Amino acid sequence: MQRLKDLRACFSNVELVDQPLDAYIVPYNDEHEDEDLADCDKRIAFISGFSGTSATVIVTKDAALLWTDGRYFLQAERELDESWTLMKDGLPGVPTLEEWLKKSLKSGSTVGVNPFLIDKKLYGQLTKALKTNGSTLVPVAKQHLVDVVWKKRPPRPTNPVMPLGLEYAGTSWQDKASLIRSKLKDNKCIALIATELDEIAWFFNLRGSDIYCSPVFFSYAIIGLESLSLFIDAKQVSDEVKSHLGLNTPHGEVQVFPYNSETLKEQIMSLKGKGRVWLSDKAMFGLHSLLVDDDTFTDESPIQLAKAVKNPTEIRGMRNAHIKDAVALCEYLQWLETAVPGGNLDEISAADHLEKLRSKQKDFIGLSFPTISSSGPNGAVIHYTPTEEIKRKVTTEEMYLVDSGAQFKDGTTDVTRTVHLGTPSQFQRECYTRVLKGHISLALAVFPNQTKGHQLDVIARQSLWNVGLDYLHGTGHGVGSYLNVHEGPQSISPKAVEAAAIEAGMILSDEPGYYEDGEFGIRIENLVLVVPASTKHNFKSKGFLTFEALTLVPMQQKLIDVSLLTATELEWLNHYHAMCRDKVGQELEKQGKQGVLEWLKRETSVMTKA
Repeated sequence: MQRLKDLRACFSNVELVDQPLDAYIVPYNDEHEDEDLADCDKRIAFISGFSGTSATVIVTKDAALLWTDGRYFLQAERELDESWTLMKDGLPGVPTLEEWLKKSLKSGSTVGVNPFLIDKKLYGQLTKALKTNGSTLVPVAKQHLVDVVWKKRPPRPTNPVMPLGLEYAGTSWQDKASLIRSKLKDNKCIALIATELDEIAWFFNLRGSDIYCSPVFFSYAIIGLESLSLFIDAKQVSDEVKSHLGLNTPHGEVQVFPYNSETLKEQIMSLKGKGRVWLSDKAMFGLHSLLVDDDTFTDESPIQLAKAVKNPTEIRGMRNAHIKDAVALCEYLQWLETAVPGGNLDEISAADHLEKLRSKQKDFIGLSFPTISSSGPNGAVIHYTPTEEIKRKVTTEEMYLVDSGAQFKDGTTDVTRTVHLGTPSQFQRECYTRVLKGHISLALAVFPNQTKGHQLDVIARQSLWNVGLDYLHGTGHGVGSYLNVHEGPQSISPKAVEAAAIEAGMILSDEPGYYEDGEFGIRIENLVLVVPASTKHNFKSKGFLTFEALTLVPMQQKLIDVSLLTATELEWLNHYHAMCRDKVGQELEKQGKQGVLEWLKRETSVMTKA
């Protein structure tokens, strides 16, 4: 592959590297640790052809390897050519990145990585792993080597930035500044360097569109005890933004600097020796190298937790957004019943129609992620995106999985429903019902404050485990309020040992699944709000929590084997369907969608055991 050949030629180019390289690491990353990337930062897609959103690449002089997780195994097999070796991270017998480096590289090897695209924690882990066999990890900071061979790399977006009013944000940026400054004082820090785009958008009550489906803009921020600095492209600072930030007032608090690495480096280095600086170990190693370790506080950014715990305005907005979203999705599911038998519907045209229905709802901004519209075996590709080359028809012969969401000004949605427009097999019904049982079990969970997501993950898997089934992804992720559809620091996953404890006011997904390779995929996903639980007792005054469903879209009844449900599970299902009927039904009536309302009543009818 010519691109690999060109990349390897850079290993010994003295204008690009200070010393010859034996290998080069390309993380799936940008300078801000974003999960979704702007086109200009999709380096792994350029060099390998793999378009998933989780991967790490190592290119040596004679090998090219790509690590990814279980969500993307089938996709990677489809997209990588024979030049690449797929490393299925987490499977037995597959070495981790660190293990492979220790065992496979010759002693004394030099491995390069761009220091502004790898976080401090991972840089330290890889340095330690390489040291065990006498090899060295070196920063290659002059230019990213993939960018050198990427001749037609797209420019970085500088799309318009807009203020988000208090009627949506609920808290002013000035009050948020006071909160973060109190955290700085508590931890004896003089400043916080904010690097993640969603935390900067949340902090300043600003929204953009520099990354597709994510309402963020390229920026950095430094929050001092008495100063605020925002690093952003000047073209994005409109008069409306200036007014919002008070830039036109004589004693304005915010200073705006250009978004470029040199200006940022100068401002960070000016903090040296003045006191302790808060810079999360999730921030890039290149930024950390500008400071003295002893003067750096590396805990999770305080903005992350503040952003994750929604205020009353955000919660009200999220509830409202999910009712609007449910109207569109119910209308879509009803439409599928008549459109699919015609035989002319494919995965792309189906997804386009769903977007069109959502766009008619008030305060719709766009999708929250590209719609996963997957029929038959494509449903088993966990993060599948249909293209013209691989799209399938949506038919009455196969299961259809649709995972989709929207950005509204008052909230972000993410919902998955799986349906069969014909006659499902008994195995498909069993699998669906076991996924539903896991979903309900997590929805009903009551747990003490300070519980972490990895402690809850098993609850959603138990029904599948009982018959020897499982799924290769986490069960839940955090969700922003008109922000990123995936946000931390909370999650529900076996890997979430270091994730933040779950707190009241957080919003997560509840999305177990099952995937039969080459046949079908099943996933049921609701977004849920963490709320205080009413319990008979209160051990050690801990306080207990549970979940409230935000998503209000019925489960397809023909896929449910009621005989597998317990009385408690059946009671939950009927109660959930009653909520869908009442809350969404009112909105359907208000919008004059009588046909969809009749469909909703049918789909939420009471289920009983025979």
